[in-house]
Amino acid sequence: MKITHLLVLLILFVSCKAQKDISEVSPAKYAKVIEVGSLKSKLYTFASDEFEGRGTGQNGQKKAARYLKNFYESIGVGAPLKDGNYFQKVPGEYFKNRVPDSDNVLAFIEGDGTTEEIFVISAHYDHLGKKGDVIYNGADDDGSGSVAVMEIANAFQEAVNDGYTPKRGILFLHLTAEEKGLLGSNYYSVYPVLPLENTVANLNIDMVGRIDEAHEANPNYIYLIGSDRLSTELHELSEKVNQDYVNLNLDYKYNEKDDPNRFYYRSDHYHFAKHDIPVIFYFNGVHEDYHQETDTPDKINYELLQKRAKLIFHTAWEIANRDERPFVDNPTK
Repeated sequence: MKITHLLVLLILFVSCKAQKDISEVSPAKYAKVIEVGSLKSKLYTFASDEFEGRGTGQNGQKKAARYLKNFYESIGVGAPLKDGNYFQKVPGEYFKNRVPDSDNVLAFIEGDGTTEEIFVISAHYDHLGKKGDVIYNGADDDGSGSVAVMEIANAFQEAVNDGYTPKRGILFLHLTAEEKGLLGSNYYSVYPVLPLENTVANLNIDMVGRIDEAHEANPNYIYLIGSDRLSTELHELSEKVNQDYVNLNLDYKYNEKDDPNRFYYRSDHYHFAKHDIPVIFYFNGVHEDYHQETDTPDKINYELLQKRAKLIFHTAWEIANRDERPFVDNPTK
């Protein structure tokens, strides 16, 4: 009995020692994990001809899905589905066979157990595929968002490895069929792997590696869309994080409700927002290579991609670890 009691105490001691108080560490330590060289290496692979433009349900997208899975396995980030499955099948028949079967790719860092709440960091990993012999590599759209999510996950996992587990679970969600009409996020919102009522926010990253014409003279910017649409608190949190850590110019031009581009409705965050889950959509604006075969990784500004990814990481860290979920003061319902 005494030996058993001592073993229990030892296990509890080791467990408590391993789990550290996350408020005692600065997230800036782990933001350093997001490196220019690592982003560049990943994107040159992800937007290479090998992946054939990542067309929905095509061989290139399946290669990209395996690449994402292998990455998460390699850094020790698990899957939220049963039996270690990283793939949520999105059946083409659900969309009346407008698209072939494909998969959302999901990886998950569990929270510290104090809450069942989670939040989502997303990017779509599909692009336009091939048209004849022409490959649409989609380096910015949305290779840049995809590799940013990977690097952000790596930064959080490094914190976990050091004993700093986030308060809330974090779902890293790589979505399929965005280019076909936000179909992957549509499917996830109908068949969520983790309950939508427990989902406190979505940070969606879609095109963050380039500079648009309006900012050529001052490229230290990012467009934010949706940050105050549902939650003033999320907007204020985002502003403070930027001021404290990154100091990008946050441009809200496309957040205006009368924006003729309607970008708020045109990326995957919308299928969270329609359920009154606060969102921020990070976007660099369109450019001359948008949806062209010339959207290639040599045209990415990797230093700026790094800075934008760090902003999203710091925002995610704050959401993951604050006492309360962002308050929804302007619900759509």
